[in-house]
Amino acid sequence: MTAKPNILFLMADQMQGRVLDQDHDCQTPCLDRLAGEGMRFTRAYTPNNICSPTRASIMTGLLPHNHGVLEVLYPKMAHMHAILPDKAHFAQRLSGAGYSTGYFGKWHVERNNDLERFGWQVDGGQSSASYKALIEEILGEEPLQPECDPAVYITDPPGYGPHLLCGVTERPAERRGMGIATTLALRYLEDAVQKAEPWCCFLSFQEPHDPYIAERSIYEQYQREELPPPPNAADPLEDRPGLYRRAQGIWKQLSEAQKRQARACYFASISEVDAQFARVVDFLEAQGQLEDTIVIAISDHGDLLGAHGLFFKDISAFEEIFNVPFIVRGPGVERGALCPGRVGLHDLCPTVLELAGCEPIDVPDSRSFAPLLSTPAAAGWDRGFAEYYGNRHRLTQKVVWDGRWKFVFNGFDYDELYDLDTDPWEMKNLAQDPAYAGQVVKMTQLFWHYAKRTDDAPLVQTLYPALRLGKVGPLEEEW
Repeated sequence: MTAKPNILFLMADQMQGRVLDQDHDCQTPCLDRLAGEGMRFTRAYTPNNICSPTRASIMTGLLPHNHGVLEVLYPKMAHMHAILPDKAHFAQRLSGAGYSTGYFGKWHVERNNDLERFGWQVDGGQSSASYKALIEEILGEEPLQPECDPAVYITDPPGYGPHLLCGVTERPAERRGMGIATTLALRYLEDAVQKAEPWCCFLSFQEPHDPYIAERSIYEQYQREELPPPPNAADPLEDRPGLYRRAQGIWKQLSEAQKRQARACYFASISEVDAQFARVVDFLEAQGQLEDTIVIAISDHGDLLGAHGLFFKDISAFEEIFNVPFIVRGPGVERGALCPGRVGLHDLCPTVLELAGCEPIDVPDSRSFAPLLSTPAAAGWDRGFAEYYGNRHRLTQKVVWDGRWKFVFNGFDYDELYDLDTDPWEMKNLAQDPAYAGQVVKMTQLFWHYAKRTDDAPLVQTLYPALRLGKVGPLEEEW
């Protein structure tokens, strides 16, 4: 056993946290095993509901307004939303402390794809020479995205072109993106486990992000199941922001049969992801290194998958997007525990550094949840905060959790308030109900607390009358 623990990240993209619930239709034997041998955080959340801002937050421990990546990267606009150069990344700290570090699969943290700059000594990202070489080795001239039949496309409104929603392929996962990234990670680990120094391996998949593509035999297992729509699928969203109802119109082109096929492909894709994770876990176990390794299984955000009549993410702040899978297994972690503490993906940065005994990245945006790994019921973990700045379409949205309450400050429409204990599917917005006016004020005050603590200066310092959209403003002495 090394003096410092090894660290393995297993990250999916756009995977709902609820698929890990015990009674869920989705089958994830490897993730279930990790949860049974470690700890699952049932109220974990993403600090942002799209890829790039969240991935930058994982690396830095910062919220998006502090690291600078506010939306999904767009290489043609090099001056916009670049990660700020003076922000430290946890892999830099690990590398400086003697860790071997390797990153494999989807990066999407910053546009230059310069992983070594951020502390990853071995670059197996999708833009790397090793990733491209393995594609050629495995696929030859075949395209990475396989042909699909049957397939469902989003075609309306006119003028946008078709978008593949889901499809079924004959090509197994080992010959698609997730399998290629896994093979690269295993080649790295085959070398790393033979050396004395500890290692950190980050395996990151594109899947089950749309298009939901699954190999036929696994898809057919789900196709045979009933797979009912989510309980809130028919939500008319009458008391929610108008933008939500506008977005709902996009998905009305889908028939119930097409939605069911999408659910089957999505769950089948997750089962394929789970099987690739198992390749790595089984390898470490065979090498006698699993017990010396902190395994962290996460997703960067979720997917609505028909909830509230919506798919994917972006528009809306519902739990299907913000509640993410979050499992930690390893030395010192209580086994078989469900932790109700509200932790964010950005809290991984300080936690990993503490567990590895490295110099911390001390920022007010995040905190180490290492104490919860041995005491999952510890007090003081009832609150959380997230933010969204739109994606191509600009808007401001801040999300605050406090115990049973969830508040969404919408800078583009009226706010939202949900009681997650009595309304876990978020069907009733209480923000405009006079009976809950006091709770709205409390949650708005908490929102300002987070904004000030993390130095969200442009918002905190905006006292101009035309922009006074909150029930109360940031000046505490006037509350």
